[in-house]
Amino acid sequence: MKHSALRLIICCLSTALSITASAQVGAYTENMPVDEYGNLIDNNVFGNDSTKHHNEEIPLGMHVWKVNRFGDVIPTTPDTLPHTYRNTIFTEGYRGDYNTLGNSGSPRINRIFADRRTNGDFIFIHPYDFFVQSPTEFHFTNTFSPITNLSYNSCGNKQDGEDNLKALFAINVNKRLGGGFKFEYLYDRGYYANQSTSHFQFSPWLSYLGDRYEMHFLFSTNNQKVSENGGILDDNYITHPENYSSFNENEIPVALSQNWNRNKNQHIFFTHRYKVGFRKKVPMTEEEIKMRKFAIASKKEHERQEREEQLRKEGINTDVPIIEARPDDAKIMGNLPEEGNKDNDRIKVDDSNIDSLKNITTVGEDTTWMKDIFVPVTSFIHTLDWNFYDRIYQAYASPRDYYLNPPRYRAETDSIFDSTQHYNVKNTFAIALLEGFNKYAKAGLKIFASHELRHFALPDETAHQHSYNENSLNIGAQISKTQGRTLHFDIIGDLAIAGDYAGEFSVMGQGDLNFRLWNDSVQFVARASVENRLPSFYYRRYYSKFFAWENSLDKEMHTKIEGEFGINRTRTRLRVAVDNITNYTYLAQSYMRSTDGQKATNVWVEQASNNISVFTLQLLQDFRLGILNWENALTLQKSTDDDALPLPTFNAYSNLYINFNIRKVLDINFGFDVRYFTEYYAPDYSPALGSFTTQNGDNRVKTGNYPWINVYADFFLKHARFFVMYSHVNKGMFNKNYFLTPHYPTNSAVLRFGVSWNFFN
Repeated sequence: MKHSALRLIICCLSTALSITASAQVGAYTENMPVDEYGNLIDNNVFGNDSTKHHNEEIPLGMHVWKVNRFGDVIPTTPDTLPHTYRNTIFTEGYRGDYNTLGNSGSPRINRIFADRRTNGDFIFIHPYDFFVQSPTEFHFTNTFSPITNLSYNSCGNKQDGEDNLKALFAINVNKRLGGGFKFEYLYDRGYYANQSTSHFQFSPWLSYLGDRYEMHFLFSTNNQKVSENGGILDDNYITHPENYSSFNENEIPVALSQNWNRNKNQHIFFTHRYKVGFRKKVPMTEEEIKMRKFAIASKKEHERQEREEQLRKEGINTDVPIIEARPDDAKIMGNLPEEGNKDNDRIKVDDSNIDSLKNITTVGEDTTWMKDIFVPVTSFIHTLDWNFYDRIYQAYASPRDYYLNPPRYRAETDSIFDSTQHYNVKNTFAIALLEGFNKYAKAGLKIFASHELRHFALPDETAHQHSYNENSLNIGAQISKTQGRTLHFDIIGDLAIAGDYAGEFSVMGQGDLNFRLWNDSVQFVARASVENRLPSFYYRRYYSKFFAWENSLDKEMHTKIEGEFGINRTRTRLRVAVDNITNYTYLAQSYMRSTDGQKATNVWVEQASNNISVFTLQLLQDFRLGILNWENALTLQKSTDDDALPLPTFNAYSNLYINFNIRKVLDINFGFDVRYFTEYYAPDYSPALGSFTTQNGDNRVKTGNYPWINVYADFFLKHARFFVMYSHVNKGMFNKNYFLTPHYPTNSAVLRFGVSWNFFN
């Protein structure tokens, strides 16, 4: 039933997007009327017949960018590489750096500590950062013509398979105003009992990039539903299957049934600015000159077609050249030459009234191939960031003695309905002195102030919701340099001066230096940050049926220094990072476990009393020899406290493939990749909190020291990317310890396929 529904969704989306795209007119389509500067003539834009000139080539191309919290445009590149598409389907990440519960759409946590991100107070949504995207990571798009992208990947069957459908649509009204939406639906039935996941996302967006006014608007609604099985009760079903008679994966006993985590969240991000500046003329680039010449020719051709159409309506044969007679009273534009006004025997003409393409502003200066640009000096910025979260943990029945603590309410039943809500509203106001408005403005400067309201709702002893409000008033400044080729930097700091978070501060900076060394391009990137933050509200206060705490926690101080060195010719990137954390705050979990079930489960908050340091060394090295390619990512890391912050010492990803082309049309990659990490006490998972925890007690187990190998074939044909993959092909060849999270085995060998298709109109 659900498989049929998914097919219906795909068909409906394809039809709707195709109809919408074909009905719209692209901002840069070559058959549209444009002036001599290449600007779209707005007269009756949407009244033009989109069926005309259907033999003309559709213009392809787009500009993609991200924005920061101030709405600054940060150019980026879209995901178009064929050999990266196949790995985007994995919740474990492109290189498999994340621990998950084994199936797609399940919660995850990064094994590389230097890459972990903090995502706000609502800790229950952190494990879904692959699905709930930060506004600063969203790709805004400006298109030459309407673009539709449909992506679909699948594996398995109706009982245990996975399906993931994505759709992206982008269109421009003109070269400044554009919009679109992103849609995603993920449904994983799960190869083990009670393990299904179902996620839905819809994100429309709008952008306007004018000379004086800029605006970005993003709305996102997300739903995540995860069925919790608590892990398998006996790991020997995986590590020593020979001890048991024949069984299917979904027949392995699990700890929980009829348990679900549901997260619903909505987000609004709106940033806009007004710029004050001046206009000036600058020379065009060769490409702009070419575009203007094309625009002039396009305009003349459009006018000629309109004249012919009008003459045809009047019954005049347009196949015969029409010679218009000059009226008897016609005059030559400009003053007549005066007798004797000569220079080297040439007649001089007063050109003050001549109407031509030349715009002569000063004597002897030809501005035909110059353009008029707006140079912004100061910007006034406002950003609204609104987020709403609603979480429910629901269980119809819980095993006897599964929890250590007695129930806080509704003791007469073993069912659970824990809920909490959170929203935060943040307004930021900034004034920016922009970089590059004159030769002395080598960097941009911002000063800003922000206010944030954080609201939380939790059940009290009677299971009724109780509300808590917290406020924060911050001030800060930023200095940045983004122009030029050699040196760029960005330094920003903020301080909470009032409210419940007074005294919090952060200073973050990054810079890159680009230079030539032995005829090669070399880049050095440095990053540093110091953050002093109060731990999440849910670490300080939380109430549910079986877990409850009120903690007085100190601020957490996190200092990080990172450097990255890259050489383009050798395809080498070396990264070194050092993290130091004071008052590291985390969740801990303990329980007793046997083949009869799990008992005495308890979760609590810990705050490390000592400083914890983490050292990270990462090497990205790619090789290429003819059609043979070998890509590698090798990471070494060490934590000074493996109990509070356990990390694998070594993490590796390697991808070996051949790349070849058939008749210069079909591009093919064929190869295999491997993911591996050393043994360590990996983070455990608490279904009741939907969060990862450290392992405590006598039931700690290690995961790792096992390779996951995928064999694949990638294909790229014009605007389509597709792949066929046999994932975890090595199941049963090694020690069979294929766990990422304790007691949660990954899927066994699975045949997968996927396609991503771009449509232009």
